[in-house]
Amino acid sequence: MNQYALLHIPDSRYCFAVGKDEIIIRLRAAKEDKEIRVRLVYGAKYEYQTHRQSVEMKAHYEDNLYKYYEKRLKLEDVRLAYIFQIEEKGRTYYYSEDGLTDTYHYPEAFYNFFQMPYINENDRMKIVDWMPGAVFYQIFVDRFCVGDENKDFSYVNMKWGEIPTPKSFAGGDLRGVIKRLDYLQELGVNAIYLTPIFESISNHKYDIRDYKKIDPMFGSMEDFRELVQKAHAKGIRVVLDAVFNHCSMEMKEFADVLEKGKDSRYYNWFLIQGDYPKPEEMNYECFASCNYMPKLNTSNEEVQKFLLDIALYWIKEADIDGWRLDVSDEVSHDFWRQFRRQVKAAKEDCVIIGENWHDAYSYLMGDQYDSIMNYAFTKACLDYFAHDNFTGEQMAEKLNNILMRNTQPVNRMMLNLLDSHDTHRFYTEVGRDKKKLLSAIALAVIFPGATCVYYGTEICMEGGYDPDSRRCFDWDKKNWDLEFWAEVKELLSYKKKKILQQGEVRIYAVDQVLHVERRLGEKKLILRTNMTEEKRLGIEPGDYEIYEGEGLQ
Repeated sequence: MNQYALLHIPDSRYCFAVGKDEIIIRLRAAKEDKEIRVRLVYGAKYEYQTHRQSVEMKAHYEDNLYKYYEKRLKLEDVRLAYIFQIEEKGRTYYYSEDGLTDTYHYPEAFYNFFQMPYINENDRMKIVDWMPGAVFYQIFVDRFCVGDENKDFSYVNMKWGEIPTPKSFAGGDLRGVIKRLDYLQELGVNAIYLTPIFESISNHKYDIRDYKKIDPMFGSMEDFRELVQKAHAKGIRVVLDAVFNHCSMEMKEFADVLEKGKDSRYYNWFLIQGDYPKPEEMNYECFASCNYMPKLNTSNEEVQKFLLDIALYWIKEADIDGWRLDVSDEVSHDFWRQFRRQVKAAKEDCVIIGENWHDAYSYLMGDQYDSIMNYAFTKACLDYFAHDNFTGEQMAEKLNNILMRNTQPVNRMMLNLLDSHDTHRFYTEVGRDKKKLLSAIALAVIFPGATCVYYGTEICMEGGYDPDSRRCFDWDKKNWDLEFWAEVKELLSYKKKKILQQGEVRIYAVDQVLHVERRLGEKKLILRTNMTEEKRLGIEPGDYEIYEGEGLQ
């Protein structure tokens, strides 16, 4: 047995509460140790020396290096003590805080057992109940639809449908989104994620000048309130983009610092080297290397109050349903902890989704975000569907690895996406192969978490990197593949099924065909995807099949 592969960490992704009196416990072991059997020996913390019980643990997940044993327990006493008993080739070992040992002395177990000391309700990650069944639709507002035909079009500098440049304005607006709510409802969308809508000089609005004002290009506060109210009436939630890492250099607070330097009351709102910020020298911290987007000092208490007020303002004034947090991993943990407390107090089921492109476990422990944009899933899909970097077995291993980064409640709220305004279009990446795109959408639906469709994916919109990924939506149905559109609609409808919202997941490969199996009670739903170059298990190359029933093997 490879003892160096063994890992368990209490009160972590390896031991976490999923209810007031329920926990999930995981043990990591080496993938090559196929002959070991693992039992969980557990009991009430204060009776463990004399009263214990044991239960076998199954290896539910397997990646390229490890397998992960898991067991869900319903507890009578939420003060839990436990160790692992491992059998291999007739020998018994014990795994506790002392590591792997040949023997274990239960009378002195209080020195070295693992423990869940107590399940405190305010520490437990609670699932936003609508997220596991959510079908998000991400809208880049300027390129989706023009709804207000009487507005000032003087800022528009491209014809609808032209290839955009970084400075292009096409004229899409909030009334355009209102106009297309019936379309979104028909497609199966039940949540909209809007890129920023606040006052800004750019087409993307990630350089915000006034956080409490809807950009006139997009409409008014009345337009936005109407959008939210009408969306809610159709069962569609609305999530906004919180750009709290940085702002526009035209925001009045930064403009004051440009004028007054250290004499400005807002000087410490930013991170400046010298008496004055000098844009040409970039002597202040910015987003990336964009001098027109100065970074906010989110460790500053005044900045925190300013941003928290904005977060609560849009919940109270417009009844929004969540925040997507731009560049969230560069903002202080302390701020996000305050953000969560106040946002959840204002609206308990308001979702908080971070834009973290990497493993974000330190933000996903119940005190900051609910989930993140799952770009690890995006990359895995590119490797499997587009770049031929993964076999079916390797894709199964990668998806299991992604799941093991986080707890089960977080996995059920992850925002699983194939592409976004910050990536190449997935349809272009798969070489305009519609079967592969449908197979990828099927995976995004069946995989645990919320599904996010980038606007236009359902009509096979193409595009390279930004700004090419931000083309205008083509509303002329004569140019649509209606059979493809109908199949996307059918796939998205699966998200309504209870088995995909609550069911356990098992991911594996058979003959290099990827299997994603969901189970709830006696019911099973299995997605099988074949990305080989030959027909396997009855599935054509590049295609997928979904099976539902009871007792399926």
